[in-house]
Amino acid sequence: MLAKEGINSFITEMIDFNGNNLTCVRTDICVFEKLYFSLTDGQILFLHGPNGSGKSSLLRMMAGLLQPITGSMHWNGENISKSSDEFREEIIYVGHQNAVKRNLTVEENLLFWVKLIGEHREKESVDRALSIFELYHLRSTPSRFLSAGQTRKLYLARLVASKASVWLLDEPFNSLDQSSINVLQSIIDSHIKDGGAAIMATHDKISESRNYIDLKQFAPSSETP
Repeated sequence: MLAKEGINSFITEMIDFNGNNLTCVRTDICVFEKLYFSLTDGQILFLHGPNGSGKSSLLRMMAGLLQPITGSMHWNGENISKSSDEFREEIIYVGHQNAVKRNLTVEENLLFWVKLIGEHREKESVDRALSIFELYHLRSTPSRFLSAGQTRKLYLARLVASKASVWLLDEPFNSLDQSSINVLQSIIDSHIKDGGAAIMATHDKISESRNYIDLKQFAPSSETP
């Protein structure tokens, strides 16, 4: 059903998102250097590497939440520092920590977020997202009573309510049971089929045929201070 209806079928523009010569330093430690990436519509790019290799830092950098020490990123040919408004509208970042307000109900959490991004069909977007993630029956439940898996699904429901064309996903399948994993995978597949794109950090083994970045290849050289 998701594949037929689509998630973000309104995506019509081409996606050209790339970065060159990116260096990340955290607490005076170089995490990666000389990293490059390229993403176009209908693609999913996997980020692979051990803990501490910079997967989460790279996603935050791509989201504009962390500045590279060197290098630059471009959105449709323009530096993201110069196209910040357009760029922010097209990107959604879902981190590995669930940004859920425990004092709000399930519905209030998602309504708060869709109002924040300026979604005009607020109630419709929220109802659809909660239904897809099988949370609609819990819409009046305070979020503090949700299980870890339900809390994760509530956070991920933002993807369905979002208009963003590029999804930045940090270990999105964590805390999900197999049924929920299947739902999320179907949502991602539908988004890609509709012309969207995604970048996903994962610990899972990646097939050589897939589009991926091995962060170990961009580990700092021994000469790097």
